[in-house]
This record gives sequence, C-alpha cells and structure tokens, in this order.
Amino acid sequence: MKRLLVVLFVLAAAGCARVKPYERELLAKPTMTFQPDPHEDVLDNHMLEAREGAAGGYGSAGGGCGCN
Repeated sequence: MKRLLVVLFVLAAAGCARVKPYERELLAKPTMTFQPDPHEDVLDNHMLEAREGAAGGYGSAGGGCGCN
C-alpha cells in the first residue's frame, strides 16, 4: 500500500513545473486562451444574457435599465 502511495505521489509531482520569467511571455500569448476569438465570445455572452435575462459578470458595460 505504501508503494502505491509513493508511486502516485511521484507521478503527481512529476506534472508540476516551474515557469521561468522569460517563458511566461510565450505562455501568455492570445493563442493560449480558451476562446481564441474574442468577438465570438462577446456574441456568445450577449446571447446568454438575452436568454437568461441577466447581464454582468463578464466585464461587459451597461446600465440596469436594459436599454443597451
């Protein structure tokens, strides 16, 4: 049982890696985002807000009157 725990710990620790400061620039590129097209993301959020009847939480601007 202890061997199994040690093996699992070693495998879990092997997935961790330190990112050097000069490597962070590459990892912060727009192509590394979950949604590569920000315009499509805006349209998806607009449709979701219209369907749910609520807005906000996504960084969108607007008033509470529903006139935007």
